[in-house]
Amino acid sequence: MQVGVIVPQGWTGEYDGWGSERAWARTVAVTQQVERLGFESAWLFDHVHTVPDPTDELTFESFTSLSALAMVTTRVRLGQIVINNGFRNPALVAKMISTMDVISGGRMELGIGAGWKRDEWLAYGYGFPDTGERLAALGDALEIITRMLAGGRSTHATYDGRHARVEDAINVPKPIQQPRLPIMVGGNGPNVTWRLAARFADELNVDGMRPSELREELPTIRARCEEIGRDPATLKVSAHIWWERLPGPGRQRQDLVAAYRDLGVSRIMTLVRDAADSDEALDAFAEDSRAAGAELA
Repeated sequence: MQVGVIVPQGWTGEYDGWGSERAWARTVAVTQQVERLGFESAWLFDHVHTVPDPTDELTFESFTSLSALAMVTTRVRLGQIVINNGFRNPALVAKMISTMDVISGGRMELGIGAGWKRDEWLAYGYGFPDTGERLAALGDALEIITRMLAGGRSTHATYDGRHARVEDAINVPKPIQQPRLPIMVGGNGPNVTWRLAARFADELNVDGMRPSELREELPTIRARCEEIGRDPATLKVSAHIWWERLPGPGRQRQDLVAAYRDLGVSRIMTLVRDAADSDEALDAFAEDSRAAGAELA
């Protein structure tokens, strides 16, 4: 099992009171430390307002930040956990992530979900469609994105959906990664989200699900693959551990990491929030991850 780290960007208030230049320098430093310590991947949230309530504190935007972080790293994989599909045209998302894959030397991952934080949607002028509409829009987006990221000689994509469409859309440059750049669908909905993951994704990322909960849901995830004739072994399952639920250094945290590993989870991702202020926080998390049997470079 691999381990990814969500690096500080301000969303959880970890940069409250910080100036933007100091905060960005720390985001860069933590990302470089993630790479240096051997973690597999570095991630950002895709939010524009702080959580749980919007404040005037800074939150760095994810696509522009990841483009910059690609230029100060060489090995670690990079992605969002996960982008809000409603914030951007899906064809433009495909174009941006393809460009970023070239910039990063083939290290990008596209994590995508339906979006949920109502205050952001309304504040930025997107409205806030109901859950069914947001999920339907995610389905259309995945149709477009997978066609535009398709490998081989195909460079044009056409799709006419209820929520999004493209007509003879050209996506060049193609991502470096072939047969395609990895797509990770995030969410806990067994009826729609997991079916979309089975149909379109390389990886399903469950959000805040404890090991005991995930153990009960794994048969359903497998069933979503089987009902469309897909081998369940080809859909990786990863877990986002909410930072509030991550124990401090030591045996309890090691046991948590080991519990996900024992379930066959492909990787875990979490925000070690104290890393905003302390280099030692990530050092300790690396030690605990290794002690739990996770793979670090």
